[in-house]
Amino acid sequence: MIVAFFMGFSSGLPLLLTSSVLQAWMQQEGVDLTTIGLFALVGLPYTLKFFWAPFLDRYQLGRLGRRRGWLLWAQIGLILALVGLGFTKPAVSPINVAGAALLVTFFSAVQDIVIDAYRREILTDHELGLGSALYVNGYRLGMLLASGGGLILADYLSFPQIYELMALIMLVGVITTLLAPEPKTFIDTPRTIREAIVDPFLEYFQRQNAVLILFFILFYKIGDAMASHMTIPFYLDLGYSTTEIGMIAKGFGFGATVCGSLLGGILMLRMGIYRSLWLFGILQAVSTVGFAVLGSYGYSLLGLALVIAFENLTGGMGTAAYVAFMASLTNKKFTATQYALLSSLMGIPRAIIAAPAGFFAKSFGWVSFFSFCALIAIPGLLLLRHLRPKLLKI
Repeated sequence: MIVAFFMGFSSGLPLLLTSSVLQAWMQQEGVDLTTIGLFALVGLPYTLKFFWAPFLDRYQLGRLGRRRGWLLWAQIGLILALVGLGFTKPAVSPINVAGAALLVTFFSAVQDIVIDAYRREILTDHELGLGSALYVNGYRLGMLLASGGGLILADYLSFPQIYELMALIMLVGVITTLLAPEPKTFIDTPRTIREAIVDPFLEYFQRQNAVLILFFILFYKIGDAMASHMTIPFYLDLGYSTTEIGMIAKGFGFGATVCGSLLGGILMLRMGIYRSLWLFGILQAVSTVGFAVLGSYGYSLLGLALVIAFENLTGGMGTAAYVAFMASLTNKKFTATQYALLSSLMGIPRAIIAAPAGFFAKSFGWVSFFSFCALIAIPGLLLLRHLRPKLLKI
């Protein structure tokens, strides 16, 4: 259980260092909003990770075992990439920044694949629920430290120093990997390239509504992803300092997200996953409208706290149902590869579709932009309606 928590921390730490913190750095350096928006593309490795996930199942790297061997090298690469990102100059060469950020997300995606597989293999069935909860809490803590802590430190340290500090903190993951036990190898471990690459996809796509389900995963949180991608420039434009953003948007929002996840889990016990997806999806769209209201009202610490609390609460609820839905689709024989496929689609709104968000915000203005983000949640809810016979069982 302790290993699950610290691996979650190691997995969550890098995520926002290539989004929120990097956005704040580029905004302060005077980088154009359109360029900042395009940096969503550096998250592509999170979207494409299913391409190399089968190889992590099939082959062993180093002497630490199939899981810990890959994990150690991914974490070392991640540390070096974070240090390299800190040496770049956003105002002088955004291309170099993009290249370094892309390396960070690549090694982070590899780490995520291995940790997801490790967690499933090391925990017994009765430990999986609590172990997963501890993993998520560690993940949220890592995100909070990197984004909230990083933004607060930005008032006292330079951004290169912040990235060097975060690289040092990543040693927590390395130590955890070295001390953790290696999961036992199961009989059904893929023994050939075909078993590792082809069979998981064949098994999934032979199911009823397989393609429609993938489109639902793609569109369910698209509006939420686009809105979240531009929140840091939005806060800065309204006149909030990085300390205020770090304390309210990240610190206060963290508690709301954790509460939302727990509340979502409790409600799913009563409502089931299908009805929860409906309710939480609608609440997510309503919370996005809150940003438009804040944009109309202007600078207000109370207004920011209320909007952030509601958005993070509903976002936590929606994510809980979203992840539970994807887990319910996974065949335990192909957990790593199939979960990588589904979670890759989950990352497309954040990495690709959110890329033009900066252009839209610049062209439409903040109020119209966030209103648009609320409206494009509708296609995902319509797809959910078509999946009703399939999902009423859950």
